[in-house]
Amino acid sequence: MSSACALAACTLLLAGCGSTVTGHPVSVQQTTVRHVSAVLNTLLPDPAQFPARYPAVVLPPEAAAQAAGDLNGVTRGATVRPDGCAPSEQQFGPDHTAIAVGTDEASRATLTVELTRTRQQLSTLREQVRRCGEIRVTRAGATTTVSTELDPPPPIDADDTLALRRTVAPDVGGPGLTQTMRTLIGQVGDVRIAVTYMTFSDAAPDTTALDELFTTSVRKVREA
Repeated sequence: MSSACALAACTLLLAGCGSTVTGHPVSVQQTTVRHVSAVLNTLLPDPAQFPARYPAVVLPPEAAAQAAGDLNGVTRGATVRPDGCAPSEQQFGPDHTAIAVGTDEASRATLTVELTRTRQQLSTLREQVRRCGEIRVTRAGATTTVSTELDPPPPIDADDTLALRRTVAPDVGGPGLTQTMRTLIGQVGDVRIAVTYMTFSDAAPDTTALDELFTTSVRKVREA
């Protein structure tokens, strides 16, 4: 995929899933956060490990910063209401945030792996989603409604996991403008692994591809 297509994929970004993932059920929430010593961008799955329909590229830092805002529906510099519902401040760079995006050109759907370095337990995000199921995001005079629901957490060998489904709907809408996402998240030590399937259509999400890539991504971090 050309670099122009890769950057175009950033501006489209994501959707995810809630189906069964192979692995072992997680019965205890994460209580400590250990350090994973490997450099973060070395823990991304290789582009060849993405499902075949989703040729992938690793994003450079500036494109990764743009993509991160697409993933959570909150772009940099936006105002979020209610108070206390904005995502945690995120740092960028090869050992802070690493993102790879695969794009199905036929459907305009994307599969994105985002790795972030964090000392925050995943339970903090879980509680924020419970408090902030619907938020209003405003930037440069444009407002969107971001709605997020928790799905059953995927059973996989990680310190903690959760699953989200999310829509980002602009106030000034129209066909093909609402993002629909499903995201599987796992945490292994201080590395958070989020894999998101995103589409702008009403088509059913490719949960098989999402589950497969999530399993691959968590395994690579766990084995580091």
